[in-house]
Amino acid sequence: MPTPDPFARIQLLQGDITRLNVDAIVNAANSRLAGGGGVDGAIHRAAGATDLQNACRQLAGCNTGDAKITPGFNLPAQYIIHTVGPVWSGGNHDEPRLLASCYTRSLELALQHNIASIAFPAISTGVYGFPFEQATEIALRTVTAFLSETDAIQKVILIFFAPDQHATAERIHQRLAKT
Repeated sequence: MPTPDPFARIQLLQGDITRLNVDAIVNAANSRLAGGGGVDGAIHRAAGATDLQNACRQLAGCNTGDAKITPGFNLPAQYIIHTVGPVWSGGNHDEPRLLASCYTRSLELALQHNIASIAFPAISTGVYGFPFEQATEIALRTVTAFLSETDAIQKVILIFFAPDQHATAERIHQRLAKT
């Protein structure tokens, strides 16, 4: 029976996603799964770029809003779930739905692989330009809705590299928890 309060299984942290001891971390990837800048580049470097790039090549890319999984290689996490967030184009090109799909598809893969703990970065909020507050609210609402349907995933971490983003996310989380 799912927990009555899925918010209790969501934790917000400030720090480096590559150092988290969870079953899986989520990579904000590009559609080629080729490694890049920001969190994507950091994950590739920490996991071992050659091994991770070889595994990603076998996946033949990933569509926006979808997710694929690889081993975690040199990371503390056993798996890396790669998801491709939307590039912000003003909000009228299905960006909110596609961003929500990134979280849903990643959580679906987590269920399929018996992953009990998973950590997400702030998908699409870097060079893809998605407004941070809107993206964070979408993430929290999507994860909460998903967790309300299952108790198999015991912990979801949303991790933010910048302290100011973490503080903003905490405010949004507290506001949503009251509704």
